Amino acid sequence: MIDTALVAEKTVVTAKGDSAAVDVSGAGQRSFLLTLDITRIIEQESLEISIAGSADGATWEPKPVVTFSQQFYAGQYPLLLDLNGHPNVKFIRAHWDVARWGRGTATPMFEFGLRLKEIPAEVLRDARSEARALA
Repeated sequence: MIDTALVAEKTVVTAKGDSAAVDVSGAGQRSFLLTLDITRIIEQESLEISIAGSADGATWEPKPVVTFSQQFYAGQYPLLLDLNGHPNVKFIRAHWDVARWGRGTATPMFEFGLRLKEIPAEVLRDARSEARALA
């Protein structure tokens, strides 16, 4: 069961960047919960985070597997990462872009962390059953 940080808690960034690659090939399931936790910001700035996939951990697909909506405020933001449609992806990494506008310093600053947690098979099975019942 994979439960790891893609970006360590309270990481401070002031420019675009990438996390280290995480091997997801050993996961029992190909569905994960990503939790973005923004703990500190300054006003008039934005953070964009996408998840890139790779077959070998060195060459990354040009199009992200999934992207968080643009964020402007501190808080927790969950997102489902479903790799079932990406059978070649064995590694993932986070990429972030930051921007700042308006008054004050031109350098953006975000403090955040990004967690990756494999969704257990029984949770997926229950969710699918419930979705079918509601359909």
